[in-house]
Amino acid sequence: MAVLCRERIKIRLEEIYRVESRRVLATLIRLLGDFDLAEEALHEAFAAALKQWPQEGIPDNPRAWLVSTGRFKGIDRLRSQTRQHALTEAVTPQLAVEDVDPVDWAEDRVEDDHLRLIFTCCHPALSADAQVALTLREVCGLTTEEIASAFLCSPTTLAQRIVRAKNKIRSAAIPYRIPGRRDFPERLEGVLRVIYLVFNEGYSATVGDTLTRPDLSGEAIRLGRLLNRLMPEPEVQGLLALMLLNESRRSARTDACGELVLLEDQDRSLWDKKLISEGTALVQTALHSRRFGPYTVQAAIAAVHAEATSFIETDWREIVGLYDALYQLTPSPVVALNRAVAIAMRDGPETGLQLVEQILASGQLDDYHLAHAARADLCRRLGKVEEARVSYRRALELARQEAEARFLLGRLLSLG
Repeated sequence: MAVLCRERIKIRLEEIYRVESRRVLATLIRLLGDFDLAEEALHEAFAAALKQWPQEGIPDNPRAWLVSTGRFKGIDRLRSQTRQHALTEAVTPQLAVEDVDPVDWAEDRVEDDHLRLIFTCCHPALSADAQVALTLREVCGLTTEEIASAFLCSPTTLAQRIVRAKNKIRSAAIPYRIPGRRDFPERLEGVLRVIYLVFNEGYSATVGDTLTRPDLSGEAIRLGRLLNRLMPEPEVQGLLALMLLNESRRSARTDACGELVLLEDQDRSLWDKKLISEGTALVQTALHSRRFGPYTVQAAIAAVHAEATSFIETDWREIVGLYDALYQLTPSPVVALNRAVAIAMRDGPETGLQLVEQILASGQLDDYHLAHAARADLCRRLGKVEEARVSYRRALELARQEAEARFLLGRLLSLG
């Protein structure tokens, strides 16, 4: 019976870890003032819970218990490190148990801590790669190996990058706070970029045997909701709308065997109408502000797709117009590629193929598998079989996501 109880508690604790660990960590970083110390305290708190809860029962507020216990563990660790005696003397008074404020356990305070952590990880003093890596590690809880895979580098290199980022935060005394209005535009851009990249990795995984990672896209949406609740700026609304509208199609993007299903072949009855409604409303609010940016325009494109009752009825004229606006805001080759594909749907594959070939001729997307896949598809539609084969083979060489690779192989084989 005791073994059964312990096993049940272990399962419950694993669930709490998945849901609460990053928020507990965010509060511990605020209380202890150090990333590594807080992370050690977090793991010690969960170890203590596994030991104590089978005898004492699960507390009414598990998160508060874990934060309080982690705080004690952090203080004990500081006191035991005699070489850091001066630091202990300076920090211990502000960590004293009798100074604990019940507000620390309030939901809004914990959410605020999480947002503080995001802004700290995305400080402009850190490089863009360091911002993303540190956020994925500390905010989203990915392992070093998972992040290294996404960055196409070794776990050792990635770990060093994260350590340097933490040292930079410590040495530059980067404040653990949400910035004031004066610093807000510069800081917000980095936060939005990181949330966007986290969502993209969850919505269409860079590598691996599954097309999506719901844990990542779900975490990005949760962060987007939190940011929008506390700072309802137009581009925050636009990014949240973009994520919700894309997420609404998740269940239709793969078949029962996990194989990729293109937008034109998706069963639209599987699309989440509630997410579409919420995302569309956010897009309209952001557009009406007239202070929107690229995330809002991308969300508007997603909204046009979501509102079409079938692929044939998609308003490609409006989508091309939105891509024109997006290219004015962010003139990147990927935006140009997406615009070319939309033009192919509006004006025909021959016009689209000319644009795609111009982009590839510039060399900017030579290693981007989707550019070659787009050319292959347009060649296939025009009956240029051998050219389609060449492009499908090149796309297949570059694809690192197994579901996409299987799809491309299937298209290549279908050409005979």
